[in-house]
Amino acid sequence: MTDPLARFSRFPLAHLPTPLTEMTRLRAVLAQRMNTMPPRLFIKRDDCTGLAGGGNKTRKLEFLIGDALEKGCDTIVTAGALQSNHARQTAAAAAAAGLRCVLVLFDSVPYDGLAYRRSGNLLLDRILGADIRVEPADADAGAVFRRIMAEIEAGGGKPYLVPVGGSNAVGSLGYVAAYLEIADEIGVRGFGASRIVHASSSGGTQAGLVAGRMLRGAGPSIAGINVYRADNGAMTDDIQALAAKTAALLGCSSPSHDAVVLDGAHLGARYGMPTPEMIAAVACLAREEGVLLDPVYTGKGMAGFIAQVVAGRHADVEALVFLHTGGMPGLFAYETEF
Repeated sequence: MTDPLARFSRFPLAHLPTPLTEMTRLRAVLAQRMNTMPPRLFIKRDDCTGLAGGGNKTRKLEFLIGDALEKGCDTIVTAGALQSNHARQTAAAAAAAGLRCVLVLFDSVPYDGLAYRRSGNLLLDRILGADIRVEPADADAGAVFRRIMAEIEAGGGKPYLVPVGGSNAVGSLGYVAAYLEIADEIGVRGFGASRIVHASSSGGTQAGLVAGRMLRGAGPSIAGINVYRADNGAMTDDIQALAAKTAALLGCSSPSHDAVVLDGAHLGARYGMPTPEMIAAVACLAREEGVLLDPVYTGKGMAGFIAQVVAGRHADVEALVFLHTGGMPGLFAYETEF
């Protein structure tokens, strides 16, 4: 079968395919809560992509770094919060490709733990050799990027701007490929109806999955857990728009608005702030399956996944796949919560 993504520039970074394993112990625990047996539960281990601790951004960065190299760029510039998983993986990807990396980290999460400002992803960013620029939460992001891009160009460099989370149409191609991978794995196991559930933030992962389903024409449905923004409707609109741009890049049909399913009930006070449900979900998966989640994305995503299963929201499928998008290094930044 011809690879529909072969025509796009790609720099190999990820260990693929990532494992798809069954969560039998979690299923048994949830069955006790429900007094009935839930669907078969699986976890797609994109925390095992292999780049500096792994995570979903590695798949996106294969296409983004490929595009940067094709355009002759020598410096990658991107942004995130202080504990950004995306920033850590971008720094590693740039190092692997022989490129400089400037990380613009906005101090946007009002979390006071000492380790948050010293450990976790931030420590790894330093080890990976990134040029780290910390900006206040209310900084004018556009002005910051214009200044940094001009600075690089004045020094004779050629910068390439990677959006937050790697979430543009090029980056989303990584999760088009991931959707095809997961759909094939589910198909080989002989399941009928199936669904992928994941933590959704900057939107590129969900947009890529949705566009991947449009490209394939059939396969698991997709359900996001909003861990990023209070305005769930606006976030849904943005993901649909990005999915449409990704589909256009692929040359396939554009998804309808209702193709983007996003649960906004599990964010808590705001992005990056812990919730009791997140803490319980992280502990549950660690102690039942030996799998480590993270406090910002997959912990809240798993809290939503568990709540949905217990509420019977996925009774219409045979197989339910939780997409583990990584982030474990963030646990060290939230040590007081655990």
